[in-house]
Amino acid sequence: MTPILRRGTTARYSDFTVHGGVVYCVEVPPAGAADASAQTAAMLASLERLLVEAGSAKDRLLLATLYLTDMADYDAVNAVWDAWVPPGTAPARACVQVCRLADPAWKVEVAVQAARN
Repeated sequence: MTPILRRGTTARYSDFTVHGGVVYCVEVPPAGAADASAQTAAMLASLERLLVEAGSAKDRLLLATLYLTDMADYDAVNAVWDAWVPPGTAPARACVQVCRLADPAWKVEVAVQAARN
């Protein structure tokens, strides 16, 4: 049986899990970030730290799913995303609109899978 590595585990979630050489992570904006651009930038900075801690990196992303509460923020989120992802390493990606995220102040959330280094 292949072990599962978990970090930052609470009763409800882990900051990330690793199984079979793949890192699974979900990240949300920190408190206080106001608009979609600021929320995305802060969220991706935190995601990058988690990926490194898990033994991966943003250029090792396999799949990303972005959840937006308003597709009017799509271009702003993409501008931050495009600047963050190293050229030539974009993962498979979906972007979907949801009616609400867990915190009503959040405009964006991301779930990723990444290969370990």
